[in-house]
Amino acid sequence: MTEIEEVNNYEALPLLYLNHVSLLCRSVRESVRFYEEVLGFVLIKRPSSFKFNGAWLYNYGIGIHLIENPSIDDFDTVVEPRLINPKDNHISFQCTDVGLVKRRLEGMGMKYVTAVVEDDGNRVEQVFFHDPDGYMIELCNCENIPIIPLASCSLKPRLSSFTKTALAKCSFMENAMMESLSMEMLNMSF
Repeated sequence: MTEIEEVNNYEALPLLYLNHVSLLCRSVRESVRFYEEVLGFVLIKRPSSFKFNGAWLYNYGIGIHLIENPSIDDFDTVVEPRLINPKDNHISFQCTDVGLVKRRLEGMGMKYVTAVVEDDGNRVEQVFFHDPDGYMIELCNCENIPIIPLASCSLKPRLSSFTKTALAKCSFMENAMMESLSMEMLNMSF
């Protein structure tokens, strides 16, 4: 495997991947049903030392930890339905078929909004919707846009989008990162 040259002066922490997202919810039962039926998560064993109501779910290499708090309104979360805003905080999951996602959400009577992101001929479709407590969920085909670290480019464009020149100068790092990501995905699948 190709070595990736250190491109900044900061020593990275020994992080491996995102382990879980923890969410407060009004009803563990209702939230578990949502994450199982809509997103395909599986309820898993939760440590018995916890003295509060909650649940752990797992799938796709990530955990969802639910913590029940019936007085969740004290934490400035959604009490009444609000507009689905793609620019709001959200959790995003990669998917293989955005059309199927939309048909499934429609079949369940769930409200959603869509968005499209385009860059240099690449197109990403996004679907946004809320869970029972108003947390935003995004399902997308984001792998269509390559991951290119700005620090790896000798030509550093502004934080807008890359030009074709910038892409050409970043291809080594992009290829190394994609190779590393592919190997990690293979390792996780076995």
